[in-house]
Amino acid sequence: MPFAHDTEVALLATAALVNTHPSRADGGVEGLASPDDLDAFVEAHRYTGSRTRDHAELEAVHAVRERLAGLWQTDDETAVVDLVNGLLREHRALPQLVRHDGWSWHIHAVEPSRPLADRIAVEAALAVLDLVRGDELSRLRRCDAEDCDAVLVDLSRNRSKRYCDVGNCANRAHVAAYRARKAARRSR
Repeated sequence: MPFAHDTEVALLATAALVNTHPSRADGGVEGLASPDDLDAFVEAHRYTGSRTRDHAELEAVHAVRERLAGLWQTDDETAVVDLVNGLLREHRALPQLVRHDGWSWHIHAVEPSRPLADRIAVEAALAVLDLVRGDELSRLRRCDAEDCDAVLVDLSRNRSKRYCDVGNCANRAHVAAYRARKAARRSR
């Protein structure tokens, strides 16, 4: 099922945000340790709107990150719906079509003057709302690498994405499989 561009962007940004937590991949390092780290994240994922660029904003984004991680912690559709509805309600979402910064029509549900954490939470909730409506929650996955706890969003047509984009998990898995095949051939 093809998703709207803004849905895909929000889903990928949400997974990237969740993966900044120290318990995920990358050796237990906090990916958003400072307001400067948050600036880089916001720029990389093209979030728009007002910013305070202070530690309070960073802490608010950390809190939203914890809530959003819950999307990957359950296979229960009702639990995901409760989380999505809770985020939309708490952040007083009012969906509207907007066009800005070279983007075609897409949905924003909070004013650009609202805090960054509110905008992140609502964009993520709206994107997951599309997954629920399309019966596509299975696209929210965890990395298949044994030593990785990162999350991912599988937007491939055949739903074949198994590894995260955080580390070199796919490359490491492919090299290990190659070496195993090579060793098996040698032992014959």
